[in-house]
Amino acid sequence: MLENFYAVIMAGGGGTRLWPLSRKDRPKQMLDLIDERSLFQTAVARLDGLFSPDQIFVVTVAEQAAGLQTQCPQIPTENYLLEPLPRGTASVVGFAAVALQNRNPSATMAILTADHIIQNEDDFRSVLRSAYDVSQENHLVTLGITPSFPSTGYGYIQQGDLIGDYRGKEVYEAVRFREKPDEATAQEMISTGDHSWNSGMFVWRVDTVMGEISRQMPDLDSKLAEIAENWNSSQSQGVIQRVWPTIQPETIDYGIMENALNVAVIPAQDLGWNDVGSWDALFDVLPADDSGMISKGGHNIAINSNNTLVYTDQNDRLIVTIGVDDLVVVDTGDVVLVCKKDQAQDVRQVVGQLKQSENNEFI
Repeated sequence: MLENFYAVIMAGGGGTRLWPLSRKDRPKQMLDLIDERSLFQTAVARLDGLFSPDQIFVVTVAEQAAGLQTQCPQIPTENYLLEPLPRGTASVVGFAAVALQNRNPSATMAILTADHIIQNEDDFRSVLRSAYDVSQENHLVTLGITPSFPSTGYGYIQQGDLIGDYRGKEVYEAVRFREKPDEATAQEMISTGDHSWNSGMFVWRVDTVMGEISRQMPDLDSKLAEIAENWNSSQSQGVIQRVWPTIQPETIDYGIMENALNVAVIPAQDLGWNDVGSWDALFDVLPADDSGMISKGGHNIAINSNNTLVYTDQNDRLIVTIGVDDLVVVDTGDVVLVCKKDQAQDVRQVVGQLKQSENNEFI
């Protein structure tokens, strides 16, 4: 265990690109997409040996808290921090920083995700240990992922000069954050060899990141200060409920990281990382047969079918595919989704249309 080190798991997302399996009452992080454990349970389990349960905090929304607590009851109830409503990852970081500053003014926090796959858990813990050491020199540390292809779905971090070697991990200055590029730009960045995918995971001292929030986001800083001032009072929840809706939504990347001082990046090469953000991502993490067919749940008969995912949470369902290629087929009992593999990102548009038409029973 490292002194004053805490994990903060962001677990309030909706996972709309994995609709119809991911719903408001059972979001992506609560699903057992890959094995018998949910993504959230897996995210907590891979922290074993580095963080005790009382060193793990979870930031989520109220309607998801009970389900997450049921899945991981070893985490103390008071370590679940409830946002009244989503306001972006900058406010999540600030909220957790206030809680940790109250618990331990010398705290260092690892901002982690509840819904990513990391296959090499030993290397992940090793990267976090290295990032902890770097953060003690007042760096904001971001965990980069060495790109395996020119993705247009991820943000990128350009690395500069080598800062040093920390526990066997090379650490570089981060000179630029670039949001999701077009294909030509992504190809160019890959070819230079000095870009990493932005994993959305960070390590920093609480006082360091709070200093950046104060410098770059003064409005958020003032609202967090009001919450902090009342943290241990009987008025705490009332203040949070009043102040939180007035926070301007913003991501940590736009709000802080793009213009932050002393940013470092650790390019992680061997994590086996995937953010499973959409149905097509499951082709990279679930086993396929010789025809590229992937079947999870229920029963599947595939005839002259190739490179197709068939996924159901209905154990007694038989799904038959004949003469199809490059499809995603998902059956949840009340909804059937069929789409081309290369258009799986567009599933979020369906959720948007359902919200507009107030078809809430399917959201």
